[in-house]
Amino acid sequence: ILAALALAGGVAAEEERPAIGSKVGHVTFKDIRYLPRSLDDFGEPELFVIAFLTNDCPLARRYLPRLQEWSSAYRDRGVRFIGVNVGVGDSLMDVAYQAIEFGVEFPVVKDFTGEVVRALGASRTPEVVVLDAGRVIRFRGRIDGQYRLGGVRPTPGRQDLKEAIDELLAGREVSVAETPVDGCVIGFPEVRQDDSLTYAKDIAPLMNKHCVECHRPGTAAPFSLKSYARVSANAEMIAEVVEEQRMPPWFAHPAHGEFINKRGLDQEERETILRWVRGGKAPGNLDEAPKPPEFPQSEWLIGEPDLVIAAAKQEEIPAVGFIPYRYVLLPHIFTRDTYVQGIQILPGNPKVVHHANLAHVTLTGGFDGARNFITGFVPGGIPMTLDSGNAIMIPAGSALALQIHYVTTGKEEADRISVGLRFAKEPVRKRVRYKVLARYGFEIPPGAPAHRISAEARLEGDATGLGLFSHMHLRGKDSTFFARYPDGSEEILLSLPNYSFDWQLSYLWEPGARKFPKGTVIECRSHFDNSPFNPYNPDPAATVKEGPQTHDEMMQAFFFYTDDAEELDLEIDPASGRVVRRE
Repeated sequence: ILAALALAGGVAAEEERPAIGSKVGHVTFKDIRYLPRSLDDFGEPELFVIAFLTNDCPLARRYLPRLQEWSSAYRDRGVRFIGVNVGVGDSLMDVAYQAIEFGVEFPVVKDFTGEVVRALGASRTPEVVVLDAGRVIRFRGRIDGQYRLGGVRPTPGRQDLKEAIDELLAGREVSVAETPVDGCVIGFPEVRQDDSLTYAKDIAPLMNKHCVECHRPGTAAPFSLKSYARVSANAEMIAEVVEEQRMPPWFAHPAHGEFINKRGLDQEERETILRWVRGGKAPGNLDEAPKPPEFPQSEWLIGEPDLVIAAAKQEEIPAVGFIPYRYVLLPHIFTRDTYVQGIQILPGNPKVVHHANLAHVTLTGGFDGARNFITGFVPGGIPMTLDSGNAIMIPAGSALALQIHYVTTGKEEADRISVGLRFAKEPVRKRVRYKVLARYGFEIPPGAPAHRISAEARLEGDATGLGLFSHMHLRGKDSTFFARYPDGSEEILLSLPNYSFDWQLSYLWEPGARKFPKGTVIECRSHFDNSPFNPYNPDPAATVKEGPQTHDEMMQAFFFYTDDAEELDLEIDPASGRVVRRE
């Protein structure tokens, strides 16, 4: 089947192949953040070098280091390299992950429709096309002659791509403007229509299973998906985000780690939705459609809190402009050590709160995320809920403080934030602890497309891992967590190839499933995109410094765990969260 699709795609790619010297019109593609982009987003370089890639093509993989080497060598001379993934089964997460694997810093994008392939006349991977500043095709062909389908030569021979770049930068015509290309045939299979599929029988169960939890009234989702009318009205958008695997949102690459809060549709489920949309969106017998699941009506996702602490006054938010972080001290002192198993930060006006961090503080110790962090509120996040005898301890003499990132909405707003606590209802055996993997005082150079920053921490004893969380700002590109074990082995625990500042998730292990011996080093390596191609970059010409504000940058990652040697066996008063004194 794959061979047939590849051959069909190859034939299509050969039809009306644009000639060398022809001008390329406007073409669009998707970046790793799922945004539609075009060549206009690269400014006005001297040359574009566009390499067609797939994740599986062995020749494309072999040539990635060479493409990266030449991208770095020619960047200061105004040459912009772009990888265009055309793999039939490659998701944008796969595309971003391959760039991490091979150390690729130039942008790699996805051509879902074949628009770029047809506009540039590519037929195989890793074919390259060079455009001049006027978007005219000046070269199309192979990179060099070293890697072939039948084997490998000891030397590259004529470096066709490099020769073409050098000649064009020197103001000369390309001496060999087109060459044959070894590699994998480019194919674009079409999803077949299926008018036998109906909403009632096939689609409603998928919406209930994967979508309605978020897409219902009163949530952050932009529309509800609880009825045929709403699903049908948004069907084309649903098909797009499902095909791109943008929804349900999940950013952990499946090659590393099993997480109990994983979301996502499998291939069969995605194809069912696409075939239904393209087959006419038949309703079927709506009386037989399964009812959407019921969800608690309470705003408290941790269950009814035992203690709610509201801010003493409301915060006034201006209509426009940038708002520095605000710090709110909540009016409650914990006179005794208090053990909690549920913590939720609840904005009074969610529209104006981008994220907030909660810490316990004293008169002598201020807000310090590395020392007294408890939990956070982030887009896409979930409240902290614990069980199995685990709890967070708020020390005696502490109060709770919030660091809040407010955003404007175009009109004046107000917010009064609250924190709800659910006390431990079972004997507490272990305190939940964390390691902050953070770097401070760093700088990111102007224009850097993949600036690497890492941080690590060592475990002082045997530990059971609970989960992982990564936090960066607008230039955050990807994060990967590693465990380096005392025996010298290394394991990737989690890879986030296309980090999202606007939808920050925690990644939770099955309770008791992940054990780490004493001396294990947990490391997080992150890359930051300060280039002009980053659509969220406030100023690619600026040196970006570490700092708390959104226009600054942060590299903070968390490893949550319990100490295997700890056995507290504390009986807790469920009404107060305090330890019950024993005779």
